[in-house]
Amino acid sequence: MEWLANNLAYLLIFAGLALLAIEVAVLGFSVMILFFFGLGFLVTGILIFIGLFPSTMVSALTGVAILSLLSAVALWKPLKKMQDAVIKTDVKGDLIGYSFVLDTDISPQQPGVHKYSGIEWKVKSESSISAGIEVEVVRTDVGEFKVAAKV
Repeated sequence: MEWLANNLAYLLIFAGLALLAIEVAVLGFSVMILFFFGLGFLVTGILIFIGLFPSTMVSALTGVAILSLLSAVALWKPLKKMQDAVIKTDVKGDLIGYSFVLDTDISPQQPGVHKYSGIEWKVKSESSISAGIEVEVVRTDVGEFKVAAKV
């Protein structure tokens, strides 16, 4: 028991770093509860190490509980907001740049159809394009090509 009291700060710091590593590296910061407990363990261990808390199990457990709760209250909203932020980027796929000749006229109100790789793709454009014009795929969505006249 004496060994535990002598090394309590190191154990708490190690446990805090381990919990933070598991939360970030393994769980991808999706749970966040381990993050708060990791902060509680880490800060409590540091406070015991520098002598602000006594090196007892009661102070360690109390410190971890209070600091974990405080970190959860203070950081929940900012971390949740960060977690919910989604960055939308256009995916560059193999179909971008694919060229073909239109079989029918298309316009923003009247999409066409093009068969490619056994699938009938809806062909849409922001401008009117006549049949027989070579077009290039500039964007894809599920089951549809967004095209522009090839220059």
